[in-house]
Amino acid sequence: MGVRPSRGTVGDAYDNAMAESFFATLECELLDRRTFHSQAEARIAIFRYIEGWYNPHRRHSAIGQMSPVTYERVTANATSPLTSNAA
Repeated sequence: MGVRPSRGTVGDAYDNAMAESFFATLECELLDRRTFHSQAEARIAIFRYIEGWYNPHRRHSAIGQMSPVTYERVTANATSPLTSNAA
């Protein structure tokens, strides 16, 4: 089925920490607040949440409370040869 096992060590508490954090946030911010009438409706809502809010706009503690879009813009500007002070 193309599934690969985790590469973490047995009993490693940090093995799936990011995934666990994401799914806890998804459950709290979307799933617990709505009732879906079909699986298709739930899929669309989850897609919109991830692609329309979570990935582009939600602020993340791991990147200094910036949204991923802002973080990528700041990082790209900081590493761009047009913004460096090279002569």
